[in-house]
Amino acid sequence: MNFSDKPISAGLYLVATPIGSARDITLRALDLLAGCDVIAAEDTRTARKLMEIHGVALGKRPVIAYHDHSGEAARARIVRDIAEGRSVAYVSEAGTPLVADPGYALGRAVIAAGLPVLAAPGASAVLAALTVSGLATDRFAFVGFLPAAQAQRETEIAALRDLPFTLVFYESPKRVGEMLGNLRDILGEGREAAVCRELTKRFEEVQRGTLAALAGAFAGRTVKGEIVVLVGRAGARAVVEADVEAALREAMGAMRMKDAATLVAGAMGLPRRQVYQMALAMTGADTEGK
Repeated sequence: MNFSDKPISAGLYLVATPIGSARDITLRALDLLAGCDVIAAEDTRTARKLMEIHGVALGKRPVIAYHDHSGEAARARIVRDIAEGRSVAYVSEAGTPLVADPGYALGRAVIAAGLPVLAAPGASAVLAALTVSGLATDRFAFVGFLPAAQAQRETEIAALRDLPFTLVFYESPKRVGEMLGNLRDILGEGREAAVCRELTKRFEEVQRGTLAALAGAFAGRTVKGEIVVLVGRAGARAVVEADVEAALREAMGAMRMKDAATLVAGAMGLPRRQVYQMALAMTGADTEGK
């Protein structure tokens, strides 16, 4: 493969890497891995293997470790490299740096030094799971990992109960059954949800259903792999356009269009603007049909 031979300016490049299939890497990520002066990685073995798969020669360039346990000295070295005119590509073990992965303190340190921080976007388990979940994607909240201790986990879940967003969690395969039971008990057994396991990998699996059904399916089950759990927003339910139109017609028979849109949006857990646009379209269609 031919990589770009354009010089890469000094800065910290936060490079997304595949979450499963090695082919889910961007051309720009390969250019940066091939051309940056320094490679910093959460797991240097994983970074070296990825570069080897894609034929990216390391040469004499340094590959340095930077992870959750790295201290000020490791950050200072990277900041110094950039200040001296070097380009540094940082990769987490998989996915996008900083999203439940290291990189936040490093990015802050580089910014504080007045040096460039740039993104090379790509694979993300959060977005991949949202894409296939069947749940609303217009507004979502990434929660990440819940506390391992049950009391703390239940307290945090309770605080999320009424948020009008699709909730996205990461979870350990060892705890997913217990976690789903907690979600069912606190958020309600009828809440729509999805469990995505091993996304883009050989044994990829997506299960959709109510929290009651999913908690039952995973209770006592031995599970392996990376897991994303998504829960539909508070008040949301599976609706189709015909349901919304029927509710709008009934409501508009008794009140103004704007009030009807507000009522239906609240009842069905949909964005008010979306419902209002549907009402406008319906009114126009009804007028044309007369």
